[in-house]
Amino acid sequence: MPSADKLLLRALAGEKPEKTPVWLMRQAGRYLPEYRALRAQKGGFLDLATDSEAAAEVTLQPIRRFGFDGAILFSDILIVPWALGQELRFEAGEGPRLSPPLVDAALDSLARVPTRLEPVFATVEKVAAALPPQTAFLGFAGSPWTVATYMIAGQGSREQAEARRYAYRDPAAFQAIIDAIAAMTVEYLSAQIARGVEAVQLFDSWAGSLSPAQFERWVIAPTATIVGKLRARHPGTPIIGFPKGAGGKLPAYSRETAVDAIGLDETVDPAWAEAALPVGLPVQGNLDPLALIAGGAALETAVARILSVFRERPHVFNLGHGILPDTPIAHVEQLLTLVRR
Repeated sequence: MPSADKLLLRALAGEKPEKTPVWLMRQAGRYLPEYRALRAQKGGFLDLATDSEAAAEVTLQPIRRFGFDGAILFSDILIVPWALGQELRFEAGEGPRLSPPLVDAALDSLARVPTRLEPVFATVEKVAAALPPQTAFLGFAGSPWTVATYMIAGQGSREQAEARRYAYRDPAAFQAIIDAIAAMTVEYLSAQIARGVEAVQLFDSWAGSLSPAQFERWVIAPTATIVGKLRARHPGTPIIGFPKGAGGKLPAYSRETAVDAIGLDETVDPAWAEAALPVGLPVQGNLDPLALIAGGAALETAVARILSVFRERPHVFNLGHGILPDTPIAHVEQLLTLVRR
């Protein structure tokens, strides 16, 4: 049973706590001056994410400042392909790069390096030991489809064209990539749970780019595999699925993956979600990150609508995607006041 003083875990377990729990995707990051100072001191992103002392400090920074109901591990979804044997680097102003891209190289040419995950597990242990007793600890990983898009193209792209072409051209080879990611993700998340995280989220940031048939094969099926295997190992640990851009496919995703909660992006109408999703299924979201930047009356109106629509459903308040770097800290404080009052 979830701890009575951890509102987030109670909501994810299907309760309707007396207060709506709140945390924000990317709540540890560039909008915080303390993060920017530490990043400047440590250098590149990967150096920061694999320094367990520094990564634990970054994870804890927004908890100290705002007192969110959940802390999310500071890491990156591309740690998994790095452990699968691709080289990972972050180019200033351009984002992550993986090499060799699998559009040009075979999966079996990669030599796996699972020890690359160890600094993340050390971070988990440090954070778990330092969190306040009322704060839930969330781990995460990228879902196989989204991770595969980076592994194939070697970088991010808006339309994920390389991965989509690959999946049509050679579905058997693409299935092997998806299966390898799923297997590593189960081990990765299982180890996070064993070290101290209390819930996990699967980020499928590019789920919205797929046709219905491809969504079933490359999003729903591997997610269901991961959920089933994690639940067999850790039956009490909630799993949040966040298939960004899934829209009308969300009901099928919720039923067929059997996730414990659904993350909604900002394009989803809360009233539609309330009517379309299974009764009692916990939801998370779904404030537009730009409404948070706007602040003031626009923020107040948006928050009030979300809270009103989900007033009878277990609900974790969050953004519809990650907090943006130019978000004013005062607006985050306003958001917390609005939710908690």
